[in-house]
Amino acid sequence: MPHLAAVLVAGRLADAPAAHLALSGQGVRDVTRVAASDPALWLEILGANASAVLDVLGEVRADLEALIGAVAVPGSDDLTAILARGNAGTAAIPGKHGGPVRPTRSVFVSVPDHPGELARLFGDAGEVGVNIEDVHIDHDPGRPVGLTELVVEEGRAEHLLEALESRGWTTHR
Repeated sequence: MPHLAAVLVAGRLADAPAAHLALSGQGVRDVTRVAASDPALWLEILGANASAVLDVLGEVRADLEALIGAVAVPGSDDLTAILARGNAGTAAIPGKHGGPVRPTRSVFVSVPDHPGELARLFGDAGEVGVNIEDVHIDHDPGRPVGLTELVVEEGRAEHLLEALESRGWTTHR
């Protein structure tokens, strides 16, 4: 189902004006990334699992109808409940290595778009004893830098910020 949802969202972009696409942020890339997978592979997967996929698609169709009705009434309790259900679903995803979810915090760093800079950033984080749990990179249109989001254990974020700043990195608090 995640692949099919990504396909539908990405498909909406195929004929979008270039000026609109230039405003796409990391969220659009995150949601559509898996849509770039090999269609032949997905034909096989969907063919082998059609019955189960159809059941879930039916449930998603009902959810989409409810969402359409709720968006028509901005600020409604129904819309609030749908958004909260999304939060609950995200929270239900197991944490690292299938264990409980541990609190994390994002540390944002400007990284020059030059060979070796990302490796230097990761090396600096490792040298100060901070493990990077996840990373997202968003390139800033028209600027020679990328905004890198380092997701780290919540209790280590301030230490990482201070250490990176002392090493000349531009961070964003």
